[in-house]
Amino acid sequence: MASFAKIGLNGKVIEVLSVHNNVLKDSNGVEQEVNGIDFLTKLTGYPVWKQTSYNTHGGVHSSGGTPLRKNHAGIGYTYDEDRDAFIPKKPYNSWTLNEQTCNWESPIPMPNDASIDKRYQWNEQIQNWELING
Repeated sequence: MASFAKIGLNGKVIEVLSVHNNVLKDSNGVEQEVNGIDFLTKLTGYPVWKQTSYNTHGGVHSSGGTPLRKNHAGIGYTYDEDRDAFIPKKPYNSWTLNEQTCNWESPIPMPNDASIDKRYQWNEQIQNWELING
């Protein structure tokens, strides 16, 4: 299945739909994004769609394939046309966008001993990670 994000005002993702891969194939059997967009436009009457990959996170494809638009789109994400990337909602004011991954990063890295037994949560007020169990 192929996934497509419905893009609203200011590049906001307002819906994500799946389309069978056969819909994307051209007369030579090659998948083309435009075929999925045309299909969804006819189906929904809405014209602005971008393909997204369920297997892409931080610009890396989990199965070794070609990453698509940095991250899998989700409702509330923003499609940045200049970066050709889906960017999640900024979780905290202090976090900055990593231009390579198009994900948000805390000003201080999470402690590297995080595990099932030790979980951390960002505390924006003190600008640091807090141990929440362990």
